[in-house]
Amino acid sequence: MSPELGLVCITVSKDIRYRTVTRKRLLEQSDAGQRKILDEIYRDNIQTLDGALNYCQREGIRLYRMPSSLFPFFDEDIGREVMQPLAPALARTGARATQLGLRLVMHPDQFVVLSSDSPEVVANSIKILQMHADIMELLQQPRSPWALLEIHGGKANRSDELVARIRDLPDPIRLRLCLENDEYSYGALDIHDVCVRSGVPMIFDAHHHIVHDKLSSYDDPSVAEMLARARETWAEPAHQVVHISNGREDFNDRQHSDLIATMPASYAGAPWIEIEAKLKEEAIAGLRDWKAVQAGQAAVVG
Repeated sequence: MSPELGLVCITVSKDIRYRTVTRKRLLEQSDAGQRKILDEIYRDNIQTLDGALNYCQREGIRLYRMPSSLFPFFDEDIGREVMQPLAPALARTGARATQLGLRLVMHPDQFVVLSSDSPEVVANSIKILQMHADIMELLQQPRSPWALLEIHGGKANRSDELVARIRDLPDPIRLRLCLENDEYSYGALDIHDVCVRSGVPMIFDAHHHIVHDKLSSYDDPSVAEMLARARETWAEPAHQVVHISNGREDFNDRQHSDLIATMPASYAGAPWIEIEAKLKEEAIAGLRDWKAVQAGQAAVVG
């Protein structure tokens, strides 16, 4: 088997584009006006999500990261009320994804900092995570890392607090939660330790790793080592997810490049790879030859 390559949120083309609304614009409206705007956006975005499923099926993509802003203000009472009559439509979309074998995942935004020393930030982080878990529930996705919610470690040097807060999360969040290494606060070894202690899977990002550790190659032995150690945190190793991007200006540039020119050799053994390149579907298309080579080599070994 060759790795499955995942699409992140939208396409460079107009095939997958979602609607949103700013807080300022929404709050300028009456209550009825706000509900009308949100109802229209939610309906349109459910249709766009259906279109994303069609796109992924057509292109042979089996992992799709939904945008964190899929349903604006769904973490507020007004959003939850607007969503109620639309729940059956969202359930049908989720059922179709399951039927297609399409894996749906989410990456809540940077405001999720469970390790913060601010009670207000932690409370807001849990509120945001609950919104994402509620979306997965409406889509009838399993309470497991198959339908993962991936976040970073957050505030540095607070791993004990992070572990404790993860353990206290409600099941719809905790059972889907995965932690990813970053360039600053939680390197691969750091986040691996948190994952082991909290019992959640680790998402290994090779680019974050080489930037954090100032490495000169994706084929540094530590890349393959951390890929393997991350896999051990997954109850179902075949569901392991990793990320890949390349530096824009140079190898250690944390900014993502348009395409993927360099792939870690060890990623040939990664089951699921989210492609975090700027040109989205074009980057995935550019990796088809690489994917075919991995499939051929796997067939020879088999």
